[in-house]
Formats: sequence, structure tokens, C-alpha cells
Amino acid sequence: MVLSRFWLVIFVCSITFIIAGLFTNQYYSIDYVLNGKQGEPLLIGEKYLNDVPKFVQDSLQAAESKEFIVDKVTTDADTTYIYNKQTVKIYSGKQQADGLLPMAKSSLLDLIIPLIAYLAFFCGIMELLIISGASEKLASYLSPAFAKIFPSIPKNHESISYMTLNFAANFLGLDSAATPFGLKAMEKLQEINPDKDKASDAQIMFMTLHAAGLTLIPTSIIGYRAAENAANPADVMLPCIITSFVGTIAAFILVGIKQRINFKSASLIAGLMGLIGAIIGLLFYVNTLDLIGKNYFTANLSGVLLLAIIGFTLVFSFINEKKFTLKNTNMFDTFVVGANNGLKTGVMIFPYVMGMLVAISLFRNSGLFELIGQGIAFIFSHLGVGKEIIDSLPVALLRPFSSGGSRGFMIDAMRTYGPDSFAGRLSCIFQCSAETTFYVIAVYFGSVNIKDTRYTLWMMLLVDLICVLTAIFVASWFF
Repeated sequence: MVLSRFWLVIFVCSITFIIAGLFTNQYYSIDYVLNGKQGEPLLIGEKYLNDVPKFVQDSLQAAESKEFIVDKVTTDADTTYIYNKQTVKIYSGKQQADGLLPMAKSSLLDLIIPLIAYLAFFCGIMELLIISGASEKLASYLSPAFAKIFPSIPKNHESISYMTLNFAANFLGLDSAATPFGLKAMEKLQEINPDKDKASDAQIMFMTLHAAGLTLIPTSIIGYRAAENAANPADVMLPCIITSFVGTIAAFILVGIKQRINFKSASLIAGLMGLIGAIIGLLFYVNTLDLIGKNYFTANLSGVLLLAIIGFTLVFSFINEKKFTLKNTNMFDTFVVGANNGLKTGVMIFPYVMGMLVAISLFRNSGLFELIGQGIAFIFSHLGVGKEIIDSLPVALLRPFSSGGSRGFMIDAMRTYGPDSFAGRLSCIFQCSAETTFYVIAVYFGSVNIKDTRYTLWMMLLVDLICVLTAIFVASWFF
């Protein structure tokens, strides 16, 4: 219900802002909101040739292409004049996101179809885990710890193994594998959900922990920093780990308090201490490596472990081939059945993803997001917050809405202020240490037709805020 209201507010406010801007001459044309593409220049006016400055007239008439660009050395932004059919169209600025119709199209072609491919493959692997008994064994080993965090889940339930694989994939930066495991976990949790239309306590805890984005190897962030010629692309790895870990602990405590979980359990404390110890041990090992060693380690660890999971699944399934025979099937046919289930899941979540992304596209292109961002930056500046922090805030503000949009701001921050500047590094930590909240909610709850997400959205946004504040503190501490 909360997510539905939020989605409606985004649409209504964005449309109102666009129409008001058109009638107050803030926009010359609003066609870009419907049909424009991200990064395209915006049409801000159209004049007759005699009405533009004389130097522009001369330049347009002299140019074979009938196009003249005034760069931002002399103006606030690049301005392009194009002379065609007795009028001059004037373009300035760049479109923030794809328009409503291109976004609806790209959500299918660029997002859902690749996601369906990942779902098909990994759901096939997961079906092997189920039939071979591997998921049951993993669940039995982890049940004592998960019983404290998810008290409503029965002992040795299959959802435990899928949540574990989801957390592990996120921990290693394997987004393509994390989503299928997470969707399977939600499916299994939905089977024991007494109210099929309302999110269960276990589903809310899982989603909130997922939102914290606990990460060991921020592979993509390191890659982007290397592409921007950072002196040490991996220098944000430790701040990213600390920030996401604080966010994960905060998520667990906040939801745990809401769900009245017993924090005094010895096994729960031992599990947390073990996790903390493992992370510290890995950090100490990584810090002993030189730059080349760190790059080699981060580039290969995630891939090796993913191949290890796939290889283990296949070998374990082969060893337990009798279980497949008892069910009148074989390994390959089982994989195909799982892949078909992945295809069905992808088709099911498409409307949820498309609806959310189109709303966010309208929100960004309306200028309302930019106005809110400027207002927040203004407040922070008057509270004495440093300019370098304010320069990286767009990444933090957009991250819950759009991973691609916040990534664009991150790259822009590195190019504008330098990859080794405080703003450039802080932008990378923001990008790494939180989740695309609205997209994740749409995908995960949409996959099981949950209509009432209860307090999930606000809890995930609170975790995002904690990650932002922690990122600022950790970046100030390290850099």
C-alpha cells in the first residue's frame, strides 16, 4: 500500500510540475518527457534567423551543416543553434533520463530480457540444488543461526539456502547471480506466508538486509575508477566494506526491534562475531597486497567463486544422480525445468519493473528531482556541510531510484572533480554501499504478487540514509 501511494505521488507531482513549467514558460517543449533519450540535447527555444544574435546568424549561414555550437566557456552550458526551414532551433543542456515511452521500451529490451536470461540459467542451477539435496543440506547447517534472525521460518526450510546464496552473491558483487537466488528465496518464503497479499516478517527482514548491500569486492566500482585513471582504483574498497557492513548491522537491529527478535542469544552473537572476524581477516589480507596484487585479487575472486558454485552444483548432482532417477528425470531435464520457471518469473515481474522505472523517468525529466536535490544541497550548505560532500550528494539521492542514473552522477563527479578527489571517492562509496530500493521492491515483491509491503519501504530508505551518513563519516576518516 505504501509503495503504491509513493508511486502515485511521483506520477502526479511530476505531471503537475511539467504542466506548470510549460504554462510558465519554464519549458519550451515537453516532447522530450515522452519521447526523448538520455543524454540528448534539450530544445529550449525556436526563433527566426533574424532574431538570433548577428554572430550566430553569420556562423549558421557560413556552416555547411547549418549548425553552430557555443561552448560553455562563454555560456553556462553548451548551446547549439540549428538552422532549418527559415527557423533556428536552440538546444542546451542534456536530458537526465529516457522519456516515458523509450523507458517503457528499454525496460523490456535492456533490462528484463537480460534479466530473464540470467534468471533462466541460475534457476536451472537452483533446480539442480533442490533435486540433488544440496539446498536441504545447506539449510540444515545454517538453520540454527537463521532461526534467531528469522524465527518464523521452519527448521531446515529451503528459503534459508537461497537467502544464503543471495547474500553470498551480493557480498562478492555478483549481481547477476544474486537476483535469481533472491527471487527464489522470496518464492519459498511466500509458501509459508499466512497472508499471501501482505509481506511477512521474514520477507521484510530479508529485503531490508538485502538493501544494505553488504559487499566484499566492489568490482564494478574499482573498474570505473580504473577507467577514470585513479591512482589506486581499489582504495575505496575498505570504506565500501565498512559502510555496507554498518548498514547491514543497522538493518538487522532496526527490523529486529520492530519484530521483537531476541538479541541476547549466544548463538546469534557468536555468528555476528564470526562474520565480523571473517571480514576483518579478509581486510588484513587484502591490505598486505600491493596495487597489482589487489587488482588481481578483486578481479578474480568473484568469478572463481561463482564458477566454484556452479561446478559444485553439477558435481554434487552427478554424485546424487539416483535422486534424479527416483523422480523420473535427469540432470539436464531438471535444469531445463528450472530455466522455464525462471522465464515465467521474468515475465511476471516485467509490469512491476516497467511501472516503477517509467515513474522514476518522469520524476527525473520533470526537473522535480533536480529541484529537490538543489533544496537539500542548499540546506546542507547552510548547516556547514563541506562543498565536496554536497558535490557528491546527487549520487546518494538518486541511488534508491536508479542504479544507472546514480552511476552516471558518480562518473561525472570523478570526471569533474577527479577520481582521487574527496567528492570522487565519496560518490563511489555512495554507489557501492546501498541498493536501488524502489527497483528491488518492485522486482522482489512483484515476483510473488505481494500487494501490501507494510513497513518495508520506509525501513529500506532508513537503511539507505544510515549508509549515506556512514559513507560520509568513513570517507572523512580515510581521505
